[in-house]
Amino acid sequence: MARRLSDHLIGYEHIFRNRTKLFFDKAELYTKGIVQSQDRNIERISEDLDVYYHRMQHFISESNWNSREVIDQVALEVSQSLPKRKLTGLIIDESGWVKKGDKSVGVGWQYCGNVGKLSNSQVAVFACLSNGDFASMVDARLYLPKDWCDDPSRCREAKIPAEDRVFKTKLDLAMDIIRQQQQNGISYDFIGGDGYYGNDADLADAIDDMGSVYMLDIHSNQQIYTTEPELILPEKKGTKGPHTRKAKASGKPVKVTDYMESLSPEDWEEIEVRNTCKGKLKGWYHFARVFIWNKNSNQIRSRLLIIRKTKSGKDTVAVKYSFTNANLEQYTKEALAYMQAQRFFVEHCIKESKQILGIDQFQTRLWLAWHHQVALNFLVSSFMLKEKLRCFDDLPLLSARDIKEWLVFKLMKTTTEEQMEERLYKRHQLRQQDINNSYLRE
Repeated sequence: MARRLSDHLIGYEHIFRNRTKLFFDKAELYTKGIVQSQDRNIERISEDLDVYYHRMQHFISESNWNSREVIDQVALEVSQSLPKRKLTGLIIDESGWVKKGDKSVGVGWQYCGNVGKLSNSQVAVFACLSNGDFASMVDARLYLPKDWCDDPSRCREAKIPAEDRVFKTKLDLAMDIIRQQQQNGISYDFIGGDGYYGNDADLADAIDDMGSVYMLDIHSNQQIYTTEPELILPEKKGTKGPHTRKAKASGKPVKVTDYMESLSPEDWEEIEVRNTCKGKLKGWYHFARVFIWNKNSNQIRSRLLIIRKTKSGKDTVAVKYSFTNANLEQYTKEALAYMQAQRFFVEHCIKESKQILGIDQFQTRLWLAWHHQVALNFLVSSFMLKEKLRCFDDLPLLSARDIKEWLVFKLMKTTTEEQMEERLYKRHQLRQQDINNSYLRE
């Protein structure tokens, strides 16, 4: 495995050079430091690998290798590596991490999903490719708050390129990611996202106009029309003032929660969706053709509404609502249920990038350094995807944590091989036992 990691990195050697210098050796050291070190920052990685700190600092913060080129090659390799047994999703989500001070690029008082509230943090929009039970990161865009874009001296201090000092919402960044993947010829069958993205009708319409399929979650207060409304000009009230020129949708919309409450037991069907660490995920599903009024474009748009109910505890039921532009003539209900459930994997990839590879532990302040570290993080995560696929027949429950610990063992020799094998064996036994128990309970 350690040898295969080196071979994987060599495939990127051509990126880590310029006209006068070759710095692939530092890239190789840093990526191995991401695996070996407990705290994934330049100082600790330099200490653990016994390398000169200022050289590593320059490699991350100043050297002119192209992080976009690394990330694009990672995306291509992930796309080529993923099995094509099921539909492939390009799944988008945002994530953040708490930071101290006000110098780190993009840091600000903003909502941070990692802690579930407003905090001084950095936030980025991420994307992964997923197919079945396998997924890996393929893109990321740092969110730059408006007060940063409006402060030229702050941008200069963080060395943000002039062309990147334009304020973009997270929805804009999501579209940038989608366009980038299309431009690079990355293969996927649908685009997924949570309610923040699904509740923006313009984003869904833009994806639809691009000719792509989307499966986007929506909030429980989303309003729908069960029959197609008409756009009509309201009658003028009174004799004074200009006549309104903006048409409005006829009829009265209902919230998706109210619509769900009106359904009878016969309106639901049970579908088995995907594997989980506790066995198969099953849910009760309802599918309905509905309509929405996009007030921004003043258009009536058709949507397929998908509602899923799953047991989340002994006496509680979790409900998920989603919109898609797919239809039941082209896709089976099982395929649509699978697409809806794939959003789990971007959250899982973000969790792995943080907990296993320390993407939230950066201590650099500059724009270039942030993107360099993200690119190297994705480079390692794509290797872990390859290892999961390579070892699947013998080790179907292999995790990123297992791979990391085995690499640390091989690179640092902190335990004997027998102790390491025993630790992994017991861990996989417990995972399989959880899966077996879920079947016994049924």
